[in-house]
Amino acid sequence: MPELPEVEVVRRGLDRWVTGRTIESVDVAHPRATRRHVAGPADFAARLSGRTVTGVHRRGKYLWLALESAPGHEPEAVLAHLGMSGQLLMQPRDASDEVHLRVRMRFRDGAGEGRELRFVDQRTFGGLALVEAAEDGLPLPVAHIARDPLDGRFDDALFATALRRRRTGVKRALLDQTLVSGIGNIYADEALWRARLHYARPTGSMTRPHALAVLDAARAVMLEALSRGGTSFDSLYVDVNGRSGYFERELAVYGRTGQPCPRCGTPVVREPFMNRSSFRCPRCQPRPRSPRA
Repeated sequence: MPELPEVEVVRRGLDRWVTGRTIESVDVAHPRATRRHVAGPADFAARLSGRTVTGVHRRGKYLWLALESAPGHEPEAVLAHLGMSGQLLMQPRDASDEVHLRVRMRFRDGAGEGRELRFVDQRTFGGLALVEAAEDGLPLPVAHIARDPLDGRFDDALFATALRRRRTGVKRALLDQTLVSGIGNIYADEALWRARLHYARPTGSMTRPHALAVLDAARAVMLEALSRGGTSFDSLYVDVNGRSGYFERELAVYGRTGQPCPRCGTPVVREPFMNRSSFRCPRCQPRPRSPRA
């Protein structure tokens, strides 16, 4: 599933192409793509016609297109989640339809060089919905999600305190979107390797410097990934122009089972974790000792 850097790459591309443009029409080719819009696909399409996009924003792994509000009406936004295979592509109108095209959004003006927005999703785990937003523009369905480390208003000290109060392993905490958003399996493993911490290290045993170190590592690795277009393990993650990211070649441990640790040369190991996998260096990230009785 795309994580923060990949979603931010898509957000930046969309912001360039759709902000300030007015929606002409919306076609829903597969109802599952708008299943989170309770009123159904026809209502989704009808209510978007004539609306102007004022900006494209993100919190964690969620994207939304902010819409200009009519006087006396509550703010609304088009909330998008890419799921496992969702793609938001800006395509020329005359480009052939993708095999898994789910939603097409066309615009009235020509400011976008005639390009239309297409939501393509092979596995149909992602989707779009028109939702209410708070006065600050944050969609109500994502109000419970914490800020992410790249958010200018993220509070490092508050995070460190909250992390140390948890009674769980540090990787489980990093994946908790109510504590810190946007960090998924890939960047959690990479951040823990940089901070020299085992994924099962109890959060209650971590010092404040430990907590801040893993946060700094997560922020650093995601910024590096963002500068390289994100991490693409297959053709399903691409930016709005269909290009893959290339941070995969710079990963230290994730997906590198048996390969030497870039720091000490010890072979990287893969271990089961929460119905997925964790990758670590046994020497740099030793298993925490069991507490004495």
